[in-house]
Amino acid sequence: MKLSAIKVMRKEFKYWSPSLVLPGLYVGNYRDSKDASQLDRHNITHIVAIHDAARKLHSDKHYLCVMASDTPDQNLTQYFPLCNDFIHAARLRGGNVLIHCLAGMSRSVTVAVAYIMSVTSLNWKEALKVVRVGRSVANPNFGFQRQLQEFEVSRLMEERRRLKERFPSLALLANDEEQCQVLLSSYQGLLLSKDICEGKCAMGEVCPAGLCRSPSKRVSRRKSSSTPPQSPRLLPPTPGTGGGSQSRSTTNLSSLEGGGLGGSGGRRARSGPAGLGSMAGGGSLPPSRSASRHDIDTIGMQLRQSTIDTIRTTARHDIDSIRSTARHDMDCIQPGPSPSSRGHLHRVISAPPSPLASPHHWPRRIPES
Repeated sequence: MKLSAIKVMRKEFKYWSPSLVLPGLYVGNYRDSKDASQLDRHNITHIVAIHDAARKLHSDKHYLCVMASDTPDQNLTQYFPLCNDFIHAARLRGGNVLIHCLAGMSRSVTVAVAYIMSVTSLNWKEALKVVRVGRSVANPNFGFQRQLQEFEVSRLMEERRRLKERFPSLALLANDEEQCQVLLSSYQGLLLSKDICEGKCAMGEVCPAGLCRSPSKRVSRRKSSSTPPQSPRLLPPTPGTGGGSQSRSTTNLSSLEGGGLGGSGGRRARSGPAGLGSMAGGGSLPPSRSASRHDIDTIGMQLRQSTIDTIRTTARHDIDSIRSTARHDMDCIQPGPSPSSRGHLHRVISAPPSPLASPHHWPRRIPES
């Protein structure tokens, strides 16, 4: 089978009819299983229905109904021997088998891949490529792919031996191997020509099989508003304090309007970010903020001056107290008479020295006169 013939076959059986995978083996969806005309057109004699509500729909067809959900934790491996026996027996008798689920992408593809692995020498990845050549939307979920891999590692050799013992006929073996090799050789060409997909399309590319995410078609919506944009909020003028006098803020505003605003004509600056950014210019400060800032600076200077004066007064008082105490201690030192005749010096102190006095204030020894 040439590549051009495979492309024609894929166009003929794309989406609207069952997909031919191997001679006598089709994969489709639930709609295909209900369409009696399609079943008669492809001479379908046996149907494997594997989905949540599998049941017999046509009385003239042989059915194998398997209740299974399309979830990663659904165990399909337990049904592989039963499905293999049903499919292989029908093909050996010359019948055509349709394997279908709801969409014809995951459950039915998994059963078809398991059957191809069991009757040929292909592994599960190669068998999946064979199915994708005939049905581009084939894409088992990750749980089913993991089950296929475990089936290949642990149970595939036993299943192949069991089928050979149950069906000794080799009528389909050579033909199936040849067809699989032809389909595998054409797989890379179809992949390069963007006719099939492995589910790895880059974001934004159009997937040929519809498996990958399509580019986003969201249209940016702008919130329309018929009302014009509002002007920046202005601070209200500072009212007077009563009578003819004005507050300090008003006085500062007048002085700024007279000389600081220059050519602004006495107009008050905005209170938004633009107005705040123009403070560096030195002439466009908001009046209320300018007055408040001037008041704070004046109060701060007064507090600093008062603190400095208090510290100076306290320090001066402490120095005077220390000098007075030292002078009093010096006055208390007086000469006294000799208590003995050995010529010793003796100091007479009228009062004991203060325990807090420094060594410089201790009494001195005065020689006797």
